[in-house]
Amino acid sequence: MPRPLFCEISPLTYRISTCKEIAKRRITQMLDSKRYASSFAPQLLPVQVYSHRSLIRRTLGQVDTQLQENKAVNLGLAAPRLNGVLIRPGETFSFWKLVGGCTAKKGYLEGLMIRSGRVDRGIGGGMCQMTNLIHWMALHSPLDITEHHHHNGVDMFPDFGRQVPFGTGTSILYNYLDYQLTNNTGHTFQLLIYTNDTHLCGQLRCGSPLPYSYHIYEKEHYFSLEQGQYYRNNQVWRKTVDKATGNTVRQQHLITSHARVLYDPAYIGQAALR
Repeated sequence: MPRPLFCEISPLTYRISTCKEIAKRRITQMLDSKRYASSFAPQLLPVQVYSHRSLIRRTLGQVDTQLQENKAVNLGLAAPRLNGVLIRPGETFSFWKLVGGCTAKKGYLEGLMIRSGRVDRGIGGGMCQMTNLIHWMALHSPLDITEHHHHNGVDMFPDFGRQVPFGTGTSILYNYLDYQLTNNTGHTFQLLIYTNDTHLCGQLRCGSPLPYSYHIYEKEHYFSLEQGQYYRNNQVWRKTVDKATGNTVRQQHLITSHARVLYDPAYIGQAALR
């Protein structure tokens, strides 16, 4: 049996490791040359690049429903920290730079978290739903995704009304697992994030029309049984289309997933097995 990592020895060593990583990220951001997006505009930029919304309270196997209610509170607290932010040419959007720490002192509640490949709970849980939404919109734009952490090694929840392909999610943890976008175009972008009673909603807008559109699609999606363990498999691709001609100018492979299924295989269905 391999020796545990220092952070796995006890809750104290985990906390020590976390504080070390948080301090390292803060020092890195103080010393790097990035220009971080920090300005907001109350008026909307004229062109909508993409919009998306996701259901806040979802069926997630045996997850405590109170954690879903708490997540709604957490998302509602974080959304105004992002709503209306401008990402100007040369700037980098950092989720944690704008949202900050999600602490009980700020009103955040205990919610669902994914930590070390397992389902957990913690103060401020549920923020990955927000970065999932931002990431999905960013994939439909020319913004460069410069920091993105996957948790596609495990498939934690069965599909109940899934809207986007498996493997397009994000994993974040304050502040050293961040989600960042860099604007290497000549256009200014604007991110709108807000909640209503049922959904987390988002828009990505731009100051002028873009020459290309982007389409995300899935290939080779299936479940496999390997040595008594079920796995979800798929590929996610992006197609770039010239709006003027309708021609495809690029086909880009984004990710291949081979994820261990952690829920009851009865949810899979025989039709999806290979």
